[in-house]
Amino acid sequence: MADNPAMHLNISPPLSASKPLRIGVATDRTGGFENWQLRVLDRIVGDGRFRLEALMLCPPHATERKASSLLGLASRLERATLGRQPAFVPQHFDLDAQRFEFIGDGTGRGSVGRLTAILKDVDLVLCLGAQGLPDEALRLLPFGEWHLSFSALSSGDIDWSGYSSIIGKQASTGLRLLVRRGNPVETLSIASSAFNTKFSAVRNGDFVKERAVTLVMRELGRIADTGNLGDAVAGDEPAPSETAPSDMDLLRYGYSLSSALLGRAGKALMSKMGGGSAVWTLYTGRGTIDDFDPSQAVEIVPEDDEIRADPFILEHEGECYLFYEAYAQGQHKAHIAVSRFVGDKLERLGVALECDHHLSYPFVFRHDGDLFMMPETNQARRLEVWRCVEFPLKWELYSTALVGLSSADSSLTFYQGKWWLFTNLSDFHAYEDHCSELHVFEVDGPKLSRVVPHKRNPVVIDSTIARNAGRMFERNGRLYRPSQRNEHGIYGYGLNIMEIEQLDLDTYRERCIRTITPDFKPGLMGCHHFDAAGGRYVIDARLTI
Repeated sequence: MADNPAMHLNISPPLSASKPLRIGVATDRTGGFENWQLRVLDRIVGDGRFRLEALMLCPPHATERKASSLLGLASRLERATLGRQPAFVPQHFDLDAQRFEFIGDGTGRGSVGRLTAILKDVDLVLCLGAQGLPDEALRLLPFGEWHLSFSALSSGDIDWSGYSSIIGKQASTGLRLLVRRGNPVETLSIASSAFNTKFSAVRNGDFVKERAVTLVMRELGRIADTGNLGDAVAGDEPAPSETAPSDMDLLRYGYSLSSALLGRAGKALMSKMGGGSAVWTLYTGRGTIDDFDPSQAVEIVPEDDEIRADPFILEHEGECYLFYEAYAQGQHKAHIAVSRFVGDKLERLGVALECDHHLSYPFVFRHDGDLFMMPETNQARRLEVWRCVEFPLKWELYSTALVGLSSADSSLTFYQGKWWLFTNLSDFHAYEDHCSELHVFEVDGPKLSRVVPHKRNPVVIDSTIARNAGRMFERNGRLYRPSQRNEHGIYGYGLNIMEIEQLDLDTYRERCIRTITPDFKPGLMGCHHFDAAGGRYVIDARLTI
């Protein structure tokens, strides 16, 4: 499957007049590249900020232990049944036209001289396999040799990078982009991310590799624009073991996979029988984003014909209203409904917005005397803003943006004299996912006629903090962003409160100051949204039933 250039989410700013970043690529193969490897090569060649200077063929990596025959069989079977993907067809990178330079182990006078000649015009080497350059060569590279933390977790055609987090029951699967450089050689971490662990090892590994493409390209772009390595630091996490899973590990994994598949089959059957919808409930209390206590909240119990999620509060003419995603048990396409608070209970008013496609996340806000709603419309492949013409049940389409892209849970905020759009975009690869990448744009307000991408988009690549979880709040000079914490294999497992420390078109920095997990009330398995107004807050929570 070829990438559609219009769908690339790491949108590049206008090119500078500086020289392109000269990149060498080290690999242990001349063909049979994986999809993620081809995507990296294709994007490097297709981006004017970079120049592919050399392709170097390294000897195969010697792992601590070769893959067992059982691992080989299990991996091939799982790949054939759960991990099939269409082959990626490059648009810019022509494999047949490439010349590979075999560098061997880099020892010997002739070999060292040849490697020195190859690297004299190279700024950095991106290692797509496990085995990279000899240490002696790294002093020649201004920005070192880049590795991904999963690169060594394979033997031949057998890859086990997706197994350890499942077998170890880890909340998330980590990814690090590392650089080897200097004399003596040191290994530093350029960037790190974490992703919600999948039920299947093959899918888990493939998903992380897809996200790695975006991470690598973002960091290459940063180096090309700034000319420095940035805040690379000594890795504070242990390197993943290169040892393949044992046969006993595989038996435990097989039991886990079988249980997951049975559970998914049961949910599919329930869906066909008119059930199986996720059941969310709402909780409300008194407080603000920086002091609320969910353990003191009061539940707004869902009804069979109206399950509620993604709640947004609106104060209007002295009363408090709630807009939310609504659907009945057994339905999988939601609409936007509105109710009025009467004490801590809701008086249902009706359907505010309904379309042919699924709607959720009804972000409501005021601007210049008008009332607007920006719901999630990712199935329409565009961002939509609706204006209220008769409160609260009549709305008209006001503006659209990001046409052709799949955006979710979008919010606008006016901060320090500028409008900013925060949205979660998903690329169109094997795994469409809105939980892992946060994109920021400077805009001209709800009209969205001017949309300027942040220079470092996606500014966050991490499913434990990236996805928006409600409107943003400015309090006492501080800007807060609620975000979802997707981990433990659960969508919407927890809720973070992020404090944004720097926001402009060149830089984005935030930190997590609080995490709410679904243990504040009994019987919950997730919580993933927050909003507040007039001293009242509301959150949603997913029930275990």
